Amino acid sequence: MRELVRTNDVVLVSAIGALLDGANIQHLVLDQNMSIVEGSLGMLPRRIMVHEDDNREARQLLTDAGLAHELRADD
Repeated sequence: MRELVRTNDVVLVSAIGALLDGANIQHLVLDQNMSIVEGSLGMLPRRIMVHEDDNREARQLLTDAGLAHELRADD
């Protein structure tokens, strides 16, 4: 799995999830239930992960959608 985006913005997480779903790219959102631990403050970022094989396509999809600035560095 590769980390695509890390953000505290739940609306952005939802929008990116919808883009990935629309392109049939499997993804996983990690740390979305950490609000229980942090007290619902939204301080802990959510991580959107994609399979290694889908990383390039997912990154291009977000770039085309104008979200390139949200992408994590591609190691």
